[in-house]
Amino acid sequence: MLDLIKGLAIENESKIVLLVADGLGGLPMEPGGPTELEAAATPNLDALVADNVCGLSLPVAPGITPGSGPGHLGLFGYDPLRYSIGRGVLEALGIDFDLGPDDVAARGNFCTVGPDGVITDRRAGRISTDVCRRLVEKLRTIRLDGVELFPEPVRDYRFVLVLRGEGLGAEVEDTDPERTGVPPLEPVARDAASERTAALLRRFIEQAAALLADEHPANMITLRGIARRPPMPTFEEMYRLRAGAIAVYPMYRGLARLVGMSILPAGSSWAEQVERLRENWRDYDFFFLHYKYTDAAGEDGDFARKVRCIEEFDTGIAGVIELRPDVVMVTGDHSTPASWRSHSWHPVPVLLAARTCRPDAATRFGEDQCLRGGLGQIEAKYLMPLALAHAGRLGKYGA
Repeated sequence: MLDLIKGLAIENESKIVLLVADGLGGLPMEPGGPTELEAAATPNLDALVADNVCGLSLPVAPGITPGSGPGHLGLFGYDPLRYSIGRGVLEALGIDFDLGPDDVAARGNFCTVGPDGVITDRRAGRISTDVCRRLVEKLRTIRLDGVELFPEPVRDYRFVLVLRGEGLGAEVEDTDPERTGVPPLEPVARDAASERTAALLRRFIEQAAALLADEHPANMITLRGIARRPPMPTFEEMYRLRAGAIAVYPMYRGLARLVGMSILPAGSSWAEQVERLRENWRDYDFFFLHYKYTDAAGEDGDFARKVRCIEEFDTGIAGVIELRPDVVMVTGDHSTPASWRSHSWHPVPVLLAARTCRPDAATRFGEDQCLRGGLGQIEAKYLMPLALAHAGRLGKYGA
């Protein structure tokens, strides 16, 4: 698909904005009730829906629960089944770490374990970034023969571990079981070339556990998304777009950097992100704005907070529309129902607004009406071609 688009893409003066509310999709807390999006007051999104077209997006494929990496790659037009990106790579790029082609990166979590070694909190009570920095300084004292180690703080309970050396494979299983009530997993190599990496990670984890034993609540670590940086075609190569990303959280900046977007200052709030869009409006053709807080509320099982986050997200829509973009897409990278406290496989509401739309009968932006919207259920990787077409940026295919 990318080869096809590359051959059809043309340049013009149009502007495209992609607004991603992380984990936007949801479910009712009880049968017959509203989802979080349906319960929220969203006058700006509803006004857009009334004159445009909506539907549901499949981040990867029916029944497949996506991580945030595959979810965003699909929205950027890359087939997430072809381009598999480790979480460690994204976090490292997101903090501007100079990641070499042979480096192996892992996303780390500080977590809490009990006296029996069982995880009681996967995120160590969501410790502050300042505490994270202090704990990473402890991890920087670890030394292993034959490899350079780069532990780096990211945000809150998250950190990055980069291994640099010869003979390091990247096919190693996560140590995060992604649930409580069980101990961390062992780093297990999936192929012979990664046996050395797995052994090094085991020794790193053992030393980290000793260094953190007297800390509370962050007395242990888990690792996930162990990977190398893969080669990726960029937005400019594929779409002929000058693209800018406005994201607060490092992982999403890393995703944007991976596909060649310029990383713009984001501030620390949604209102500041929309203001940064306004400030940089003349300099780019495509803007990606990422809003994290819907996902965090869903993972915490807080339905009411997720509703409030969606309402805050909606307030920023007015500022985007004032800039008169040619195309606006609004969606999420996956669903995170508060009732599940985790990502789910449910299709995600999506809105496409452009003067060239054929409006459907929807009047509100929610799962119920998106289910009957004019876009139908569409794989996320086809949303970018639709945005380009509505922006007049795709030529005709064939004679």
